[in-house]
Amino acid sequence: MNPSNPLIVQSDRSILLEVEHPLHAEARDALSRFAELEKSPEHIHTYRISPLSLWNAAAGGIYAQHILELLERYSKYPIPPNMVSDIHDYIGRYGRLKLIREEERLLLVSDDHLLITQILRNRHAQPYLIRPLNAHALEVDANRRGHIKQALIHIGFPAEDLAGYTEGSPLPFALHQQEEGDNQGFTPRSYQRAAASAFYAGGAPGGGSGVVVLPCGAGKTIVGLVTMADIQRATLILTPNTVAVRQWINELRTKTTIPPEMIGEYTGERKDIAPVTVSTYQMLTYRRTGNSSQMGDSSTAEAVEEEYPHFSLLTSYDWGLIIYDEVHLLPAPVFRVTAEIQARRRLGLTATLVREDGREADVFSLIGPKKYDVPWRELERQGWIATAECHEIRVSLDEHDQLTYAMAETREKYRIAAENPVKSRIAHALIERHKDDQVLIIGQYIDQLKALSEQFQAPLLTGRTSNTQREKLYEQFRRGELKLLVVSKVANFAIDLPDANVAIQVSGTFGSRQEEAQRLGRILRPKRDGGTAYFYTLVTRDTRDQDFSANRQLFLTEQGYQYSIEDAETLLSSSPERPPEHSLGNQ
Repeated sequence: MNPSNPLIVQSDRSILLEVEHPLHAEARDALSRFAELEKSPEHIHTYRISPLSLWNAAAGGIYAQHILELLERYSKYPIPPNMVSDIHDYIGRYGRLKLIREEERLLLVSDDHLLITQILRNRHAQPYLIRPLNAHALEVDANRRGHIKQALIHIGFPAEDLAGYTEGSPLPFALHQQEEGDNQGFTPRSYQRAAASAFYAGGAPGGGSGVVVLPCGAGKTIVGLVTMADIQRATLILTPNTVAVRQWINELRTKTTIPPEMIGEYTGERKDIAPVTVSTYQMLTYRRTGNSSQMGDSSTAEAVEEEYPHFSLLTSYDWGLIIYDEVHLLPAPVFRVTAEIQARRRLGLTATLVREDGREADVFSLIGPKKYDVPWRELERQGWIATAECHEIRVSLDEHDQLTYAMAETREKYRIAAENPVKSRIAHALIERHKDDQVLIIGQYIDQLKALSEQFQAPLLTGRTSNTQREKLYEQFRRGELKLLVVSKVANFAIDLPDANVAIQVSGTFGSRQEEAQRLGRILRPKRDGGTAYFYTLVTRDTRDQDFSANRQLFLTEQGYQYSIEDAETLLSSSPERPPEHSLGNQ
């Protein structure tokens, strides 16, 4: 017991951390390995230990004793006895059940015969069991490998999957090694190689499924390429949109020896299947017109593919690896079919495991546990991502809009606050502050963005902007011909604009933590001059906009970013009244 320490560990599995304490950063980095941040007001942050956070820790090789040692190192008071028991219990549950392959049979085994009996009698597990073999083994339907894993994690005993994987078609290739004067070669960073190694585990039975968590701008695509080079098998890559598809294809062509004809694009524009095929989640979730069948999670792969015709892409080729880019965005229908393809290696890449639909447990069971992550601020200290300042600027509603807000239905209040017209004046002041920088204005509502685009005479990119036009504008921005872009949710991912160093967020998707992480990531690529990136969130005070903003910031606060709070009136008092006439080059 040391009252001068920064933590208070409580019996309800919550942990309180003093923000101003000298050991705050150390304790925060320790907690991020096995706990989740719940609240982050100014002075005390609240973390919570959950079964899933402990199972991810266990899958990463962190033992209960190590967690308890970390808590004791930073805690003011003794650890509550029930917390000690809970940590031992939940960590101990991971791996008590194992899936193994014995010839053609899939077995669920455990040294604990009472646990096997419990699973045998559980109604959630029973549909996927064939028969008991003995007191320590059950035969499982090999075609329902994912479903039994989902059932077991919801029962509270996640299985360690050691059943191995289909090898897939061979794909011999090499990564381009960087040589002097070579613009195409590259040398993977140490953490990128470590991430690929942690995933593959040298081909061990438990290696080959899991999630790598790295910040935007840290080179998750390179982790994918290194993993492919380790495995040397045909690979399917699933991404959020067509722009991301093209970026992956460009990286494959410039950084590997894979011939162009062996790299296929499977999108709305092209339908090529090759030993390396890159597609989108939207393609997989396309449904046949007029098909209104409703299928539960127990539906067969054939039935799913009848409703979603492009799902056959997952099974039509002998893939040895499937890469899920931005796995936190994985749509529910893709979870369904992923449950059917557990014999293929699966790599999830993401900046955050947070899912607003609460399906983190399905990511764990169907894609795999977290295999590797690095705190964002650690990569910032090493210079691999840009140093970032985060600012929340609080804006008032004018008198008329205050009345409109007060009388609005609850579901309408957020949009009224998010589209507060005063935000345009704040955006103008910030653009003036950063008139020599590369600026992105990012928002949720198209009408709001159109008005800002017109006000600042800046191009607007939305989901309706053609891929050709997007690429043209991105290239103009990279060359410095454009200094300002206004972008909708398409900016949440797959925008390669390394020189962007200022983001002004005028509205967002309610309280989405994952979106906040993605948007900050747009400006985190290292700057050629080593400069700082600036992330501004414009928030209407005393409204649902402010409430949602507090939740949005949770993930980044957990990573060590602090939001300074600025008053809009103070900012405006020192800024010009008239919006500038920007010279933005060709549009």
